[in-house]
Amino acid sequence: MKVTEIEVHRITLPYVDWIAYQLNHYYGPSQRTVYVAHTDTGLTGLGEGGSTEPQDIIDAYIGTNPFDHMGDERSLGLGTAMYDLMGQAAGVPVYKLIGQKCRSWVPVGSWTVSTHPERMAEAVQQYSAQGYTWMKFHLSPFENVIDQTEAMQAVAPPGFRVHYDFTMGGTDDHMIELLHKLSGYPVAGCFEDVLPANDVQGYMDLRKRTTLPIVLHHCPLGATYEVLMSAADIYMLGHARIGDAIRKAGLFSAGNIPFMLQNVGGNITRAMTCQMMAAFPSANFHFFSDCETWSDDVVHEQPQPVNGLLPVSERPGLGVSLDRDALERLTKLKLPGVGKWILRSRFANGTRMYNLADPQQAIFMVRPDVRRQLPMSYAAPITTDYWDDDGTAKYAAMAARLEAGGVVLER
Repeated sequence: MKVTEIEVHRITLPYVDWIAYQLNHYYGPSQRTVYVAHTDTGLTGLGEGGSTEPQDIIDAYIGTNPFDHMGDERSLGLGTAMYDLMGQAAGVPVYKLIGQKCRSWVPVGSWTVSTHPERMAEAVQQYSAQGYTWMKFHLSPFENVIDQTEAMQAVAPPGFRVHYDFTMGGTDDHMIELLHKLSGYPVAGCFEDVLPANDVQGYMDLRKRTTLPIVLHHCPLGATYEVLMSAADIYMLGHARIGDAIRKAGLFSAGNIPFMLQNVGGNITRAMTCQMMAAFPSANFHFFSDCETWSDDVVHEQPQPVNGLLPVSERPGLGVSLDRDALERLTKLKLPGVGKWILRSRFANGTRMYNLADPQQAIFMVRPDVRRQLPMSYAAPITTDYWDDDGTAKYAAMAARLEAGGVVLER
């Protein structure tokens, strides 16, 4: 069996209506690359990635046997397509190419962005109704996290938990005090990347002073020695290539340490992640793919969680099939981009703050310290709304001030 051709399709994915407003303001339209790999035996394998691999990487798979890429470390998206082909050729689900099945149902989480407390509450209601029991979001200093948490707590069903991602800090908060406040809410579930990535000793100390699990994503030593040093309760591998994930899974298993995968993508990515999590002994924490934020996809199968769990497919390969009509539709889809817009904030003492947001610099929304303008806090008494370009002279004047001088503060 040889790979004879790999189709490369760049697609645009529309957001689900209820969350489209905030996601478009953060990121603008979302795009992904879908790979359709063909063999001389007539099999078709599917993979996907956020960006398109360079042509020399794609060419490295052409003319090879998919089984040459067992434990692939070249490309997560193309490696996924190879595993799909291997599983179909062998007549087994992908997890059997990785190891013994450890679970038939895999925990999965949902995702949103930090926004107004009422929208955070809506996200909890939407996702809990869809069968999720966890929701992750990156905290933003433009919103008060206590106000957000109280809004989410008010609507969260029993057992629903929030996964707080601090994006490695960037504020002047006393983190222990803030974590203790959040830990008092039943809806609070775990804290990710609370400190700068290289502060391994700080993480070791933090674990001793908090009651909820500490999750480490951006591991400065590649999820090796910091794991041996017990820097966190749970580890996250983000977009790790298949071979690397398999190796790290062995380390986590040896220490009986929980971990999860975070591979953002559609139902192709979710299917592959589910297969890997099924075979990794200690991969028992909820994974993320974020495909619940999109309203369309290129495969027919779009399973929904039950009580926070996804069933592991027993079909050969990934267990997903290409919807060629959807692929063509999403390849042609053009969505209008979102330009710069203004974050309009008000502090409880009456101070007003204005910042220029840009979907091309989405990191600013959660780490405004990248502009080195002023200290901020996740727990400041602040409320924020989104000021879109309304064509008025007032908007134009403020946008010009922000372009010239960055942040604007007014009494």
